[in-house]
Amino acid sequence: MPASEEMPDTIRRSPKHAQALWSKVHDSAVKEYGEGERSHRTAFAALKNEFEKVGDHWEAKKKRGPSDAQAARTTKSRGKDVKTAGGVDANASKSHLYDIAKRLEIPGRSAMSKDDLVDAIGRENRKLTRKSS
Repeated sequence: MPASEEMPDTIRRSPKHAQALWSKVHDSAVKEYGEGERSHRTAFAALKNEFEKVGDHWEAKKKRGPSDAQAARTTKSRGKDVKTAGGVDANASKSHLYDIAKRLEIPGRSAMSKDDLVDAIGRENRKLTRKSS
């Protein structure tokens, strides 16, 4: 099935470049791996390199690169339990994460550590995505 028919709503609500990137990588992955979860994971991995999830959509990151420890894994680290941040740019500065938390109106953000901000943003993103669906 073409990516345009399988595109998640969060990507449909995102910039055209995010949609095009996800579609191109998804379609290529389908040719390589076939339909299914692996093609979706591959497309999301490419998307997370350039975009971060903010609320119920994706926004361009200021700096391209892996968004969390999972995305930064090398072949040598495969098999180790590495937590994904679910689209939150966990490698961004604490200041950037605080600004995102402020936009999302997350209470208690000023007292949070960087890891706490990542977790709180992730929870709020999931909540807003559920509301939008």
